[in-house]
Amino acid sequence: MDDGFFPGGRRAAVCLTFDDARLSQVDVGMELFDRLGVRATFYVSPRPFEQRAEAWRQAVAAGHEIGNHTMSHPCTGNFPWSRKHALEEMTLEEMEKELLSANELIQQIVGVTPKTFAYPCGMTFVGRGVNQRSYVPLVAKHFMAGRLFRSEIGNDPKFCDPAHLFAAESDKKSFEEMKALVDAAVAQGRWLVFAGHEIGSGGIQTTTVAALEALCRYCRERESEIWIDTVANVATHVLQARQQASHII
Repeated sequence: MDDGFFPGGRRAAVCLTFDDARLSQVDVGMELFDRLGVRATFYVSPRPFEQRAEAWRQAVAAGHEIGNHTMSHPCTGNFPWSRKHALEEMTLEEMEKELLSANELIQQIVGVTPKTFAYPCGMTFVGRGVNQRSYVPLVAKHFMAGRLFRSEIGNDPKFCDPAHLFAAESDKKSFEEMKALVDAAVAQGRWLVFAGHEIGSGGIQTTTVAALEALCRYCRERESEIWIDTVANVATHVLQARQQASHII
């Protein structure tokens, strides 16, 4: 990969992201990240976010990123728990209200307007059949970047669509499994985004503390090759590097 897409000639970028403002993120994750000097991105849901407002304000002060994850977390109605907020029943206008309302709430609570977004369930559509529409353009309109979920590969910084960023699940993965993805990103010159939920000792939607700490230490030990930072910071650098490269060409 050409020098310049990641600072200091690094070979890869890694972002740690977590969804829904789960309590374990502030109760367990913040101490870990702050102790190891790692900044993460949190895509928050309104109710738990409001419950721990002061903790999230401290997270912002420490350099962590707060991102948009909509107001009601709409997913396909094929999930029974999402039937009242089914993407199949939504319009683009309704989705835009979801995005903007969540931005306003986050601004009110922690004093920052989100720069990046995570698609609930990794799904990017509204409507059904011939009326189905992608809401990726809405995300591109209002945010610097949009993160998917359960993707198979890292992002090529020279080519990827920032509004449609691939992301690998970190929940249930061992350190060895995540390390293999990081090593592949280094070899390929990629921007690797991880996506998780709870931070703890185990569970279906949990990234374990042991795996997470080992991963953070591994990235920091290889900081001459690996840049670990927030989605907004990496996106900013990549977009600026692209612009500079286009001027050179």
